[in-house]
Amino acid sequence: MAGPKYRIVKGDRVRVIRGNYRNQEGTVLRVLRDEGRVVVEGVNRRKKHQRPTQADPDGGIITFEAPIHISNVMLIDPTTGEPSRVRMRAEADGMKERIAVKSGNPIPKP
Repeated sequence: MAGPKYRIVKGDRVRVIRGNYRNQEGTVLRVLRDEGRVVVEGVNRRKKHQRPTQADPDGGIITFEAPIHISNVMLIDPTTGEPSRVRMRAEADGMKERIAVKSGNPIPKP
């Protein structure tokens, strides 16, 4: 079953607006729709102790980006470089596009 729809998709530039990583920018690597979370490049990095396996005989400590809640990020308007709320607008031919609320400029999907 599919989760709710969000206006943030993989490949978007976002800025974190709340939490320990406030004002950091990054690219969305994954959107976890059912959980309402996103994984942003360079944000919320965690370390995990990996036991040696046949595939990875060395094991060791790996670093990865953990998901953060989607409400804590804002999409960045590519024309102004500032974060903005997003609304959808339907074109005459039925295609939908994302519009930055602050500037009114369309935001293309990556």
